[in-house]
Amino acid sequence: MEYKGIEINWLHHDCFQINNGKTIVYTDPYKVQNTYKNADIIVITHDHYDHMDLNSIKKLITPKTQIVAQKDCKDALDPLENEKMFVSPGEIVIIDGVRIEAVPSYNVNKFRQGNEVFHPKEKGNVGFIITISGIRVYLAGDTDVIPEMENIRTDVALLPVSGIYVMTPEEAAQAAAIIRPSLAIPMHYGSGIGTEEDAEKFKKLLSGRIRVEILRSID
Repeated sequence: MEYKGIEINWLHHDCFQINNGKTIVYTDPYKVQNTYKNADIIVITHDHYDHMDLNSIKKLITPKTQIVAQKDCKDALDPLENEKMFVSPGEIVIIDGVRIEAVPSYNVNKFRQGNEVFHPKEKGNVGFIITISGIRVYLAGDTDVIPEMENIRTDVALLPVSGIYVMTPEEAAQAAAIIRPSLAIPMHYGSGIGTEEDAEKFKKLLSGRIRVEILRSID
């Protein structure tokens, strides 16, 4: 889809292609089946297999592709010769005029067992605010509704809706109401966890308040 001069396409899960006609950014590559335009920048929120799929990354990169990833991705990405930057929440990288700000992303009520959450705050997983051609795009990563969302200012919010490991549709709608983007796009469904019904529920919950677009995968 086109949004104020940038193109936002959904490939799969949390993998998006964001393109302003000059620079192409891919997020959290996973299960990329086809060949697309080469990535100028790849951002990776954390080291789980469904966000950092090396086979998918290899389909998108050239020697000039730069990778911005959460710090725990370092060992897995070491075999790639590309320039890599590893970030923690609060850090900012600027590449070819694209500003990439790492923000917190973690669970508060999605538990593995006992009191252990799937994505602990102390691990330092990130979301990103990607500013491209003056448009701010927030990639939430694997997160619940967290206090730091009060400080997120964005035009577009890419929000997980599948529940279990991330926000439910109801929680994602709550997050959108806090962030108040001009456009919200649901993600993290259709890959064995979460369904299009979750995306539709998210859209219905925000009807009349925030514009929601459910994208169809181009992969």
